Amino acid sequence: MSVEEPSTPPPLPARPAPPESVSPDPAWPHFGTWERVQEALFALPVHFHSKTVLEGIHAPDVQTLAAPLGATIEDQVVQTLNRLRAIWDPSDELLAYRFVRQAQTFPDVLLMRETDGDPDILFGIELKGWFLLAKEKEPNYRFKTTPAACAAADLLVIVPWALSNVFSGSPLAYRPFIIGSRTAAEYRNYHWQHVRVSRSSTEIDAPDDAAPYPSKKARVSDKPAADSGGNFGRIARTGLMDDFIEAMRRNTLLGIPVDRWLKFLRTCANS
Repeated sequence: MSVEEPSTPPPLPARPAPPESVSPDPAWPHFGTWERVQEALFALPVHFHSKTVLEGIHAPDVQTLAAPLGATIEDQVVQTLNRLRAIWDPSDELLAYRFVRQAQTFPDVLLMRETDGDPDILFGIELKGWFLLAKEKEPNYRFKTTPAACAAADLLVIVPWALSNVFSGSPLAYRPFIIGSRTAAEYRNYHWQHVRVSRSSTEIDAPDDAAPYPSKKARVSDKPAADSGGNFGRIARTGLMDDFIEAMRRNTLLGIPVDRWLKFLRTCANS
């Protein structure tokens, strides 16, 4: 009597290669401006200034500041970028252009020139703040914009910030995380479908007619078929920001690493 050998399970399908980084064509007339804007963004910690001053905050309450101050910080980053024109427009060739914040539309910020018709847009920035002492140890921003709505030059910029005296003072900005918006969108979908472990469907429904610089009513967000935890779009959980987040946790506030401040605040909340 022959003994049947156990069948070998079929091999798992090979994971496709991750998407390549997307950037504008170096022959684009404004490629140099695009690079210099990133230099200006990296210079934010030196030039950022806020008139906001906070006092009398109890230690356990400081972690609630992210929501009320987030939009203010982002507005002040835009103002700082306009003050740094000497960096991104050293020859004064773009005097008619400025950074403009737009509400409830992707991207948050446009480098543009007003015209009698449609504005002349060079590129956009999806700009978000990250309060370093928020309860979550990573940016909780959810970036759901579909890749087709991102121009090659558009950027996703996340600016860490904290108060100058930890529990009081004025906001200070730190070196931001910068990545191409389309690069982030394509990798987010790749991670959702091919990297993370899930028993649910990994399908993603993309809008049909998405294009860069959409109207407020246009549908530009990708929608996963299954997302019971509401985690789709959390860029901080894709691996793209791992090194950046780790470096910011080691950064010091008044000489003490951010990680230790977070442990202290957690102790306060539990006492």
